[in-house]
Amino acid sequence: MPELPLALMPEPQQVYVLYHTEGCHLCESAAELLAKAGIAFQAIDICDDETLAERYGVSIPVLKAWDDRCLFWPFNATQLQEFIGA
Repeated sequence: MPELPLALMPEPQQVYVLYHTEGCHLCESAAELLAKAGIAFQAIDICDDETLAERYGVSIPVLKAWDDRCLFWPFNATQLQEFIGA
């Protein structure tokens, strides 16, 4: 299959993932901040995956973008907007 020129390639799906765990008040604050900013995200509990727990256990909440960039807590509305490129 021939490759498309870069100018014709579709934009990557802009999906955000919020790594969290149940009962984490900082994670709840991050989720509220995302909701107020109108940013759709998928919440993934790191306790359900040993690799994620090892990677993000002491860093949650962490917002991960579709291009693998991460925004680590603490972050505010301004930093969030800068992260998503708004």
